[in-house]
Amino acid sequence: MAELIVALDVQTREEAVEKVKAIGDPVGFYKIGLELFTAEGPDVVKAVKDLGKKVFLDLKFHDIPRTVERAIRSGGKLGVDLMTIHSVGAKAMIQSARMAADEFGPNGPKILAVTVLTSLDQTDLADVGIVGRTPAEQVMAMAKFATENGAHGLVCSPKEVGALSKALKAGTLFITPGVRPAGAAVGDQKRVATPADAVRDGATHLVVGRPILAAEDPVAAARQILAEMGS
Repeated sequence: MAELIVALDVQTREEAVEKVKAIGDPVGFYKIGLELFTAEGPDVVKAVKDLGKKVFLDLKFHDIPRTVERAIRSGGKLGVDLMTIHSVGAKAMIQSARMAADEFGPNGPKILAVTVLTSLDQTDLADVGIVGRTPAEQVMAMAKFATENGAHGLVCSPKEVGALSKALKAGTLFITPGVRPAGAAVGDQKRVATPADAVRDGATHLVVGRPILAAEDPVAAARQILAEMGS
């Protein structure tokens, strides 16, 4: 069954802890991204783990293999459950990340490859020199490359997850941001879908931020999304 991950898009450890406590039991998984981690560092990861929650550390590593390997190892020591790397980091970097994750055994961090950010569209790809491929084609190419070299799964738009889940081996994780409940504002995401759509197409984890955190009643908002997911 697909899991809901709430994105802690806040600025301080105190805000993060407050949000996690306020949402309570309905949600057991939280994403910590660049803004919050840069502000608070490992302490915010520890704080969320101490509340009994799983952590998706979304820092999108892209560096030389040795540096990424050490970063993954550090995340594993913190008890992080999911971590991201950029698929364009190439074969040796992806393999080094997987090797470091495997040191922690079956409960160690799972490595997720970022293919094409959900904020990008065809024009954005052309701007950075990727021509002759649609976003979906670029996602597919990078997804196959990353999983063949050790990534446990992918961060991908819900618009691509259906094709990816059919093309890649069973057991691949598909983490989908850009999920919005029916009728919600799109925000800065250009390739979006509803929770029901994403789960139907094969998503294993849905990442939702503002529709829950900015809701008048975050608990009710989380429960609504879980209901749409069929959880």
